[in-house]
Amino acid sequence: MSVSEPAAPEPAALYEARDHIAVVTLNRPAAMNSVNAALSAAAGDALARAAEDPDVRVVVITGAGRAFCAGADLKEIAAGRSVYDPDHRERDFAGIVRHWIPKPVIAAVNGFALGGGTEIVLSADLAVIDEAATLGLPEVRRGLIAAAGGLLRVHRQVPAKVAAEIALTGQPISAARAYELGLVNRVAASGTALSVALEMAAVIAANAPLAVQQSKKVLRDSASGQIGWSDEEWAVNRAAAKIVMTSADAQEGPRAFAEKRQPRWSGS
Repeated sequence: MSVSEPAAPEPAALYEARDHIAVVTLNRPAAMNSVNAALSAAAGDALARAAEDPDVRVVVITGAGRAFCAGADLKEIAAGRSVYDPDHRERDFAGIVRHWIPKPVIAAVNGFALGGGTEIVLSADLAVIDEAATLGLPEVRRGLIAAAGGLLRVHRQVPAKVAAEIALTGQPISAARAYELGLVNRVAASGTALSVALEMAAVIAANAPLAVQQSKKVLRDSASGQIGWSDEEWAVNRAAAKIVMTSADAQEGPRAFAEKRQPRWSGS
């Protein structure tokens, strides 16, 4: 009697390309596509693959299952493990938020997208959101800050006082409100975010690829300090993150989440 080999684990991000469009799917559905080191590595490599493929003109990022991305895997953080790709730390969170590629990136927000999920959306060029999905930066509720570009980008994409409300209350905002604020380009009927994003991608892919890429470059290079891509801004962000991430509260928040209890803040 033969013993079958155990099934190989699925990659933490999937890649498929056709009709000049690459689809990168965050693939930890059982963990609501929360980000660990494996996902950061796989998603970052998928983006790099799309950037290098001359046949790919547009990239769509989405999530497997009912979530887009639930942010950082707090259980990994509580256990003291890194959620970054050890070989490409410069790509930052999820291998995406500081991974600039010359081709347009569309976030297809198919479901839950708080915290790091919202930060991926903020880093994308365009976004489509499921009507039932929500965005938000709840990091302060876990003793953390939105250090994956959230604080650098949100106040460039919505009015300053709205950005402060999002960042300081940690409360979610609905798909309709996100559209009203200009955080997303389209609100899709339930279950259709990916198909709507692919329709948008097809419109872009039908255009001259060099013209599209140079248009993106001018948009980015002429306003890098205004859209959260400059190295100087990230240095400020990193200094603040270091203070917070080495605090007792930064350990207490994820631990309380993992233990399913209310956090007990010390303010230090």
